Amino acid sequence: MNDSTLMQSIRKLAQPWGSDESYDSLIAEAKSASYVLLGEASHGTSEFYSVRAGLTKRLIAEEGFRFIAVEGDWPSCYTLNRYIKGYADAADHARAALSDYTRWPSWMWANREILELAEWLRSYNQERPESEKVGFYGIDMYSLWESMDEILNYLTSKGSPDLEAAIHAFECFEPYGREGQSYGISASLYGEGCEEEVVSLLSKLQDEWKQAHPADRENALSVELNAMTVQGAESYYRTMIRHDSDSWNIRDRHMVAALEKLMEFHGEGARVVVWEHNTHIGDARATDMTQDQMVNVGQLLREKYGNDVYAVGFGTYRGTVVAGRAWGAPAEEMQVPPAIKNSWEELLHRDGAEDKLLLFSQGETVLDQKVIGHRAIGVVYHPERERGNYVPSILSKRYNAFIYLDHTHALSPVQTGAAFTS
Repeated sequence: MNDSTLMQSIRKLAQPWGSDESYDSLIAEAKSASYVLLGEASHGTSEFYSVRAGLTKRLIAEEGFRFIAVEGDWPSCYTLNRYIKGYADAADHARAALSDYTRWPSWMWANREILELAEWLRSYNQERPESEKVGFYGIDMYSLWESMDEILNYLTSKGSPDLEAAIHAFECFEPYGREGQSYGISASLYGEGCEEEVVSLLSKLQDEWKQAHPADRENALSVELNAMTVQGAESYYRTMIRHDSDSWNIRDRHMVAALEKLMEFHGEGARVVVWEHNTHIGDARATDMTQDQMVNVGQLLREKYGNDVYAVGFGTYRGTVVAGRAWGAPAEEMQVPPAIKNSWEELLHRDGAEDKLLLFSQGETVLDQKVIGHRAIGVVYHPERERGNYVPSILSKRYNAFIYLDHTHALSPVQTGAAFTS
């Protein structure tokens, strides 16, 4: 396929993005799905958050979507959820509700864009009965020790007969000083893991929320989700030391399992908006991830639920972004250089330096045949090594729709104790 044919196909498919009409077009396609997956090409771009917030508000207010699930830790997101739902013992204001986002990279969720969404959600929920309030949940699995603390606190407060089993399970982790890598080395190389204890505890806590008092039902669910997190994190750290696809697949399978548990909790007909990076929500089968036997949330959900899943990818040509130079390094506002030549982002810019929406249901089958680099920026970013940040992708098979934002800006972190460098 020559450049002229490709550019003609892009020009035919792309429509301006940003007007009410463009939002209407996308909502009209997405609204019938139970799982609407909203991506991002980085974890530090303001427009990705604000556009997702705009779409999410409409899906909630106009189409009755029941909850938001994000690529974040369950404990810290549950603190924000309690504020959003107006729990009696919740934080007094949104900024305080973000204070639990202290683990690096805190800026992913402790930012002005999420603060504004949280205030909108709280206001939306105020006049609704408990059973109709919209929730905000983290489905990731990095919070091994924080989740253990939450389980112990809850079981202690209830005088639960499961407390002794929880204490026994968590004693196994004590020698590792809250260091996941230390645990992973011991479990993977020396067979000194805690898998059996964690699986046993999860079996005791599973589905207890179904018998809980209505006023405590969500807190009981939280205990089970924390136990699922501990189990997932234990498996993740045990496998990551081998540096293969196993740990990635464990993480994404966990996020799908957490999503399904939340769908069960919210009842028949529940629908969810999911916020995660493109690398999680865009079907892995349309990328080179399959060569490494990697799966992701988008693929797993599509395989199981088919057309009940609607995935929206995001991309940008240039701008600024918040990221770190290494894992745990201070967050910085960095320049995002112009996309490399012949990437999806550069082709869309070449078509015209304005924001665009591509709805792949409208048929440009020429694009179904084209594998092209698609930019992915992580929490660790080195702009000077830009060429390594592109995932070969068939865009029209990876997503149902794609939002291209030509020039984007760094999001605004809310300080929770993590350093930030501008």
